[in-house]
Order: sequence, then structure tokens, then C-alpha cells
Amino acid sequence: MRSFLLLALLSTTLQAKDIVIRAARILDGRGKVFRNAAVVVNDSKILRIDPHPKRADIDLGDRTLMPGGIDTHVHIGWHFDKNGRSNGDGEGERPAEYALYAEENGWNTLMGGITTVQSLGAPIDKIIADFGERNSLPLPRILTSLEPITDSKLTPDQLREEVRKRAAEGANVIKIFASQSIRSGGGPTMSQEQMDALCGEAKKLGLRTAVHAHGPESVKRSVLAGCGSIEHGALLDQATLDFIAEHGTFFDPNIDLVFRNYFENKAHFLGIGNYTEEGFAQMEKAVPKALNVFQMGLKTKGLRMVFGTDAVAGSHGRNFQELEYRVRKGGQDPMQAIISATSLAAESLGLGDKIGSIAPGYEADLIALDGDPLRDITALERVAFVMKGGRVVKWALRP
Repeated sequence: MRSFLLLALLSTTLQAKDIVIRAARILDGRGKVFRNAAVVVNDSKILRIDPHPKRADIDLGDRTLMPGGIDTHVHIGWHFDKNGRSNGDGEGERPAEYALYAEENGWNTLMGGITTVQSLGAPIDKIIADFGERNSLPLPRILTSLEPITDSKLTPDQLREEVRKRAAEGANVIKIFASQSIRSGGGPTMSQEQMDALCGEAKKLGLRTAVHAHGPESVKRSVLAGCGSIEHGALLDQATLDFIAEHGTFFDPNIDLVFRNYFENKAHFLGIGNYTEEGFAQMEKAVPKALNVFQMGLKTKGLRMVFGTDAVAGSHGRNFQELEYRVRKGGQDPMQAIISATSLAAESLGLGDKIGSIAPGYEADLIALDGDPLRDITALERVAFVMKGGRVVKWALRP
């Protein structure tokens, strides 16, 4: 109750006034650390970092203040329905019921410290994204591909038409399946000509592309077609990682949370589509392979690996667990991990000049953690404060 009262007080007394937020540590999302400093916010924007604040409207004490996390791969509407079954498209539900599940997922994601997501994707995403854009509900900023493009039987001209259709419906990015699911072996599905048509048309329309691709051949076709990011890549080798890096393509490996969540919630998925015993066995085999690819990626010069989880039903709000795994099991430097989930992720979304950094003119998307994630990466799960677009939506007071 005290937290809610303070949030209400802030919304009425600090409007049209510079808000000074002090913390023991500030990570700017680009690799710099400021100690006992403050971030000054006006309306929805960051004005500056003040290294020697003379006052504090919000004093976060011995906490770490940093940009809100950016998850470049989620499925915001995917949920467990009233029967406890995985439901990604609202099948068998009233539209309002489906929308409320998606909103609940968005709320959990925001409370977990993720202030921007890219949802790849379903039509429901646009409805939830519009509410997030208005900042009228406590939701993360949502970019969406709407319906992914999956049909490898379509001709190049038909695929171009599919891209144009998504663009007309308001998609921010085009999601393409260039390979099978890892549960089906991960083999390539789209030809080079098809990938050229898809990514070429998207580029012509000013849209980014995110490509589901697991193996070397599907990834090479995607990179040669000029696609923007490779999603998953659990079966890649060093030569293909070098190829991705040489072309400046972003790489979004999803190496832990998506698998672990499936295993933890197996009963909710089993029997739906390719969620079979064989499919789960394929995922079990993929876990060490995906980790190995990530570790090779850390050593690949110039490879731009960003933070994405492929969050589905059961994992919304747990997003930062993926980053913890990358540090603790994968061996990534904590600061580099945080950069991958802030400024680098923003760059991959074409928003590197707007979000993901604590810098003048950027959106005031801020989170505070109990602890120092550079010393203990599990601090990412102790999110005590969230500000989205200058609006405080979470503030856990100390007892």
C-alpha cells in the first residue's frame, strides 16, 4: 500500500518538474559506471547524469540504476489457457480473454525489468503495443512482426506480397522462418531466391527482418539476402559465426530460458503440434549445442550478439534469467551482457538513438536493482524500481 501511495504522489507532485533519481551505482548501458550519482528526468526524457546531485526526489539508496532491459525476441500473447494448455494464438478463447492474457504477460515482463520487447509474433501484439505506446497501461514498449512468414511453398512474388501485407498492417519487423523448428531437426526451408525476395522487399519498405534459422545453410542464405538478425542458430559452426560477423548481421541466440521453460512445463505443451516426446528429446540435445555456439560467439571478432529469450507461455517476467545463464554458465563478462540487453539490443531494433542508454534525450526507461550485477549477476532478478517513459510503475520500498 505504501508503494502505491508513493506512486500516486509522484504522478501528481512531480509533473512538469525535473525529477532527480539518485543511486549508489549507475550503469549507462554503454559500459560506463557512475557512483553516488543521479539521473535527471523531465517528462518522458532523460536530461543528464548528475555526478554530484544536491538533492534527490527519488533516493534509491544502495541500488544499481540502469536502462530498462530490451528483449529482442518474445511472444507476448503466448500463455497457458484456463485448461492449463499452451495457447499461442487465442484458439478457443474469446478475443477479450486472449487480450487480457497478453496484457498480463506484458505486465509481468515490465515488472521483471524489461521495458521494451520485440514480439515475433501474432496479430494480438498490435493491440497490446498500441496500449503500451500510449503509456496508458503499465506495459513494455512492444515492437511486433504480427504473423510470421512460414510458407516455403510460396513463390518469390507471393512472398513479396506477404511482406507488403505485413507492412500495411503496421508491422515493425518481418519475421521469417528460414529453417525448421529445432524439434524437427532445424533444416533449411526457404531457398536463396525466396530469402532474397523476402529480405529485399522488407528493405525496400524500410522494415527490418528477423530470421528463425538454426543451421549453417539457412543462416548463410539469410545473411546473403541482407536480413537483419539471425534468431536461434543452435546448430552453427565457427565459419558461419565468422560469416555473420563479417556481414554485420545481428545474432540473437536463445540458449537457456526457452529450453528450461519447456522442460519445466512439459505437461502443458506435450501433444500440441511438434511438442512430442521426440521433439522434447531434440530440445534436450540442443541445449549443450546452443551453449557451445554462444561460447564460440563470444570469441568471434565483431559478432554482435544481442539479448533475446524467445519467451513463451510460462517465461514472461523471467527474461533476465537468460542473461544470468549467459554470464554464469556461458562465461560472458557481466558488463558486456548488460550492454547486449540495453544499448546493443536497441541498436539492433533501429532504436539506438532513443532507448537502451542513460544519455541526454533518451527515453526515461530505467530500472533499479537490489545489488550490483557486475559483482552478482543474479541482482538482475531483484528489480526494485521501474520507470517507463518517465512514469514510475514499480517502486519497492525497503522494509
